[in-house]
Amino acid sequence: MSILFPKVDGLLHGGDYNPEQWLDREDILKEDIRMMKKAHINTVTLGVFSWSVYEPAEGEFHFEWLEKIMDSLYENGIYTVLATPTGARPAWLDARYPEAMRVTRDGVRNRHGLRHNHCMSSEKFREKAEIIIRELAGRLGGHPGLILWHISNELGGECCCPSCQERFREYLRKKFDGDIEKLNHAWWTTFWSHRFSDFDEIEAPMTNGEGSIGGLNLEWKRFNTWNMTDYMKFEIGLLKEITPDIPVTTNFMKTYPYLDYRVMAKELDIISWDSYPRFHNDYEELSDTFAENAFDHALMRSMSGDKPFMLMESAPGLVNWHPFNKLKRPGIHSLAGIQAVSCGSDTVQYFQWRKGRGSYEQYHGAVVDHLGRDDTRIFREVEKMGEELLAMKAAAGSRVKAEAALLFDWENRWALDDMAGASQEKKQYEKTCLLQYKSFLRMGVEMDIVSMNDDLSSYKVVAAPMLYLLKNGAAENLRSYVENGGRLIATYLTGYVDENTLCYLGGFPGDGLTELFGLYSEELDTLYPSDKNEAVFTDGTICSIRDFAEILKVKDADIVASYGMDFYAGTPAVTRKRSGMGEAWYIGARLDQAGMEKIYRICLKEAGAAVMELPEGVEYRVRSDGEHEYAFYLNETDHEAALPDASGVDLLTGKRAEGLTLRAYEAAVLESDAL
Repeated sequence: MSILFPKVDGLLHGGDYNPEQWLDREDILKEDIRMMKKAHINTVTLGVFSWSVYEPAEGEFHFEWLEKIMDSLYENGIYTVLATPTGARPAWLDARYPEAMRVTRDGVRNRHGLRHNHCMSSEKFREKAEIIIRELAGRLGGHPGLILWHISNELGGECCCPSCQERFREYLRKKFDGDIEKLNHAWWTTFWSHRFSDFDEIEAPMTNGEGSIGGLNLEWKRFNTWNMTDYMKFEIGLLKEITPDIPVTTNFMKTYPYLDYRVMAKELDIISWDSYPRFHNDYEELSDTFAENAFDHALMRSMSGDKPFMLMESAPGLVNWHPFNKLKRPGIHSLAGIQAVSCGSDTVQYFQWRKGRGSYEQYHGAVVDHLGRDDTRIFREVEKMGEELLAMKAAAGSRVKAEAALLFDWENRWALDDMAGASQEKKQYEKTCLLQYKSFLRMGVEMDIVSMNDDLSSYKVVAAPMLYLLKNGAAENLRSYVENGGRLIATYLTGYVDENTLCYLGGFPGDGLTELFGLYSEELDTLYPSDKNEAVFTDGTICSIRDFAEILKVKDADIVASYGMDFYAGTPAVTRKRSGMGEAWYIGARLDQAGMEKIYRICLKEAGAAVMELPEGVEYRVRSDGEHEYAFYLNETDHEAALPDASGVDLLTGKRAEGLTLRAYEAAVLESDAL
């Protein structure tokens, strides 16, 4: 049991508030407070992009308006998440100190504008950021309404300026012990005569420069995460010095491809993220969109340790940057908010409270539209969400206990994407991971989303799709997991390269995993969309194969399915091998989801996990505080769904349920005593 904010009774409901846009409208600021209370808002995020209002000219500071706003909010029972304003800089800073702006991979210095245009290595930018952060924290860090610091906003991007390039070289010197030959070996630079004689010769992978060395490309991405984390730690250090008791977060963005969030998460007190699913699109069912959102929630929860995470931003209606900015249909907002709580979030927050009159996000959805009314459909849905969060407040601080885990690793993703082989179009690592998560979700089995070096001992089943790169220690971690009773399910493209992207010799999967799985992969066949193959299971079940098929040589594994076509027909496609107290499965081809789900069901049932038969489009998961369990059922379809075995007191209605029938887009949260 871990309550994020003891000052707040229950779950947080709120969002980004930009009162600095309305300082000339006291009537609007007063009306905001009234409507926030009506919508059961108990927290707002302030100051995300307020630097030019805090410091309109260098060295001239204005925080009176902010203190007045925070006072007013606190007097009305509304707490503040206060952001450092470094996500966008004032024009005076860039005009006077252009070295604070980033350089692109083309070698061009950016101009003032947009957001996150600052160089993470710039000493001048850090100097100016430190001044404004110290002024802000010194003035308002002791405010009784302050419950959380929010570092910048959606940190991202990269910089290739001379300062960052030199930091990259220093990073490499440290990693390779100052030995350029160690780097040359790790990057295999003899190929194409790309050897370096000195670290000073190395550049970032520029657009018109070196981009063909896998080790260089991977290390640049690792460095970018390190550099961004170093900058983030710089801001955190300032805040902890001044306000050591106020926790710190920054808002992540799904599976953002350019930063390894697991590295950054270690420095944060609370994990938070921004959720903007493309609901009601024309390429998938609504339940599939919800499933992807659940995957992202699970990723954030899995980085949170023993604490709930925060849904920092979501859209109460629409956004302004999707390809098609479609409204959430009635009922979807509530369902999405309850889904976040079911996945382990203790907050439902929005961007934004009130729409601005101008600039880029003037049409981005908000609780309060340009109409300025509290009787709009969206406002009423937000008000209902507030009521539901109050009804669910007993679940605050409880945790989701996952019986299974899925390995999703940023470094593996980077290496696999950069691999010049197989099919660039069809590798689709993130999509493949998501599909496996959906299969478990359909069976009512919640998964954590973890890394290859995380502790796996608490999971009954671990799925590891396309684990192409093995970090140091990963193979031993997997072996230990299996030998101690776990069931590991790996696939094609497992264990091809080490952490420097050097191929293993002696057979894939490398680093000794050929013994764990009892086989090795001799060849990888990449299939055209018109090619056909199939896997024939020993029980006669047949499933289709697409995209990839490995030709496997079995040593001492049991064959579960064999190829049905092509010159390798009759050879193993799926195997299992007992090792210690557990089992290691290897799936040598990209099976259809029915085939994958067949394997998952076998593993889950043999491991003693609770597999459910849920109606199509219904999500189920449980949060527990040790004394009570909260079972969440979400119907993400446009028709009724029957759940005859569900029982407990529904927190949303106050009624006892012995069997449920959920209407379209309806949810139930059933409380019962923990087993």
